[in-house]
Amino acid sequence: MGVQQETGVGSEELEVWIDQDLCTGDGICAQYAPEVFELDIDGLAYVKSADDELLQAKGATTPVPLPLLTDVVDSARECPGDCIHVRRVSDSVEIYGPDAE
Repeated sequence: MGVQQETGVGSEELEVWIDQDLCTGDGICAQYAPEVFELDIDGLAYVKSADDELLQAKGATTPVPLPLLTDVVDSARECPGDCIHVRRVSDSVEIYGPDAE
């Protein structure tokens, strides 16, 4: 009890955000996890809130639903722009994405 898992998987709450300055607009993320990512009219990807609202503020985050964790992680790994960041909510440590250790 109270022990955090290093991988961030399990009971850890995770959030995801996209660095639009690096986004190439390929849409791979929206193909993997359309419930979490969407391309806007500017051609860049953004995260969506739990109620399907596009979050366009710079650095906007959204929770990663556990059933979609694999899809979100695959999005981060396959993103040609290396712009998808998945981090633990508890300490903001990135566990998937370009800044992950």
